Amino acid sequence: MNQDREYFFREGCFITEWHNTPNDEDQSIARVRVEVGVTTRLHSLQSTVERYVILEGSGVATVGSDQIEVSIGDVVVIPSNCPQKIKNTGPEDLIFLAICTPRFKEENYQDLQQD
Repeated sequence: MNQDREYFFREGCFITEWHNTPNDEDQSIARVRVEVGVTTRLHSLQSTVERYVILEGSGVATVGSDQIEVSIGDVVVIPSNCPQKIKNTGPEDLIFLAICTPRFKEENYQDLQQD
């Protein structure tokens, strides 16, 4: 994967795939950037456990019915099929690694938000 290619994902954040390949089905690693004041869409990942490793900024992660304040160094574990979203509550971009096991596949992304 090209670590220099950031793209906007429909969840409402910017993604840079650091490692996501069919040659390693066990895990993927992406850098995620959420802009100031933005809350990502409520969603879940089918059959995929996700871990957020907060690198920069601060926010509030929603995992199921729990609200978890996050800042640099925090790790948030999100079980498969669990509703989740994250809000950037700080004055700068919220940046974290999203580590998925097995690897992230777009077809496992389920948008749960009612517009």
